[in-house]
Amino acid sequence: MTLAQLVEFTGNHPLLISAFLGVSGLLAVTELRGRLSGIKQVGVVEATQLSNRDNAVFLDIREEADYRAGHIPDAVHIPLKQLATKNSELETYRNRPIIAYCRSGNQSRAAASLLKKSGFETVYNLSGGIVAWQGANLPTRKA
Repeated sequence: MTLAQLVEFTGNHPLLISAFLGVSGLLAVTELRGRLSGIKQVGVVEATQLSNRDNAVFLDIREEADYRAGHIPDAVHIPLKQLATKNSELETYRNRPIIAYCRSGNQSRAAASLLKKSGFETVYNLSGGIVAWQGANLPTRKA
């Protein structure tokens, strides 16, 4: 595509270009916010390695019904709405890496940030959440 064609396309499709720039901006802000918070995103492979190698703890922050429908084996369950008042339940895991997860990885980023602010040093967010875990055919349990 030449520059002239790009300029013509932009002129003919201002709404499409605006939407593209808006979505790109939102993605950039989301990525930057994650990097600035100090919360590392990990995929399912790295999360499995952290669990096996460093005895990482999985923290499921979804609601009870979602947790019961299927969760990562041995995950600690504290719904996000209760995390601020119940993070003392995680004290026994303070010296272990904690991998927070939700359905898709968006809400668990907030949970990981809250844990970091509460003094937990090694906190991760499972990128893609339980959806990515199940998509990789990794085991889940029903409660």
